[in-house]
Amino acid sequence: QVQVVESGGGLVQPGGSLRLSCAASGSIVSLYAMDWYRQAPGKQRDLVARIFASGTIYYADSVKDRFTISRDNANNTVYLQMDGLKPEDTGVYYCNVLTGRGTHWGQGTQVTVSS
Repeated sequence: QVQVVESGGGLVQPGGSLRLSCAASGSIVSLYAMDWYRQAPGKQRDLVARIFASGTIYYADSVKDRFTISRDNANNTVYLQMDGLKPEDTGVYYCNVLTGRGTHWGQGTQVTVSS
């Protein structure tokens, strides 16, 4: 079993910053990538950023130049630094860990951007 736990969400004003953390633990075999997804109210869950085991990084166009994904390989932890936050960044942010045994989701953390 793989456990995935996110933290760091909250309420922030437009233009502000938040840092999300995601820690994976348990029987992690062949970790391929760690992702951050976002699900806005009434919308589908979309990929925001991904960091592969190789270090290659992908960002959705909507967050490029504002969000930064990074990883602590030793602790199987991934971070999402979110700067210049906009109201449209509001949603539940989920961490997803891709391993040789499948995908493993966290419970999500709420991010609300509002004045």
